[in-house]
Amino acid sequence: MFPFSKKTSAGVTWLVVGLGNTGEQYEHTRHNVGFDAIDALADKLDIPVQRLKFRALTNTATIAGEKVLLMKPTTFMNLSGEAVAPAAAFYKVPPDHIIVISDEVALEPGRLRIRKRGSAGGHNGLKNIIAHLHTEDFPRIRIGVGTKPHPDYDMADWVLGRPQGEDRKQVDEAIQHTVQAIECYIKEGPDRAMSKFN
Repeated sequence: MFPFSKKTSAGVTWLVVGLGNTGEQYEHTRHNVGFDAIDALADKLDIPVQRLKFRALTNTATIAGEKVLLMKPTTFMNLSGEAVAPAAAFYKVPPDHIIVISDEVALEPGRLRIRKRGSAGGHNGLKNIIAHLHTEDFPRIRIGVGTKPHPDYDMADWVLGRPQGEDRKQVDEAIQHTVQAIECYIKEGPDRAMSKFN
């Protein structure tokens, strides 16, 4: 049982941001696994992430004794930084306490890759957050969704499609592992989270 609770007292010390696009047509697509991870975490905490603040759906929770703001930006993926940067500034949360969850086409479905910092790797949501925070030094959890089946396949169609069959099963398991990885990262630090979940 993870040390999660709904009660909060001190100020927010972490942001956990899932990337995705709002709207029914985007639900449970490869590009929205960040949203799905926040929803899975919210389910575990039994709290709704639906308070509109900082151009994001939000709620606060305590994870491993830390007050955490959960965020699902409503800006659309490519403008995610417009939600993240104001929240970080308001709560004075440093970049190394902003965990961003995104999809990763360079990883097999279900694989996780946790990093303390890094480039956008071609991901427009991460690119926009880097631009608004003026740094690459924030942790990210990338959830593998697999690469497009052949070179001529349109990348936008691929990431905006929904995983099927075994891929769906692997991605869903990875989303649950992401919930555990977030708690581990906050409680035990990045090195432990990377060794356990990468």
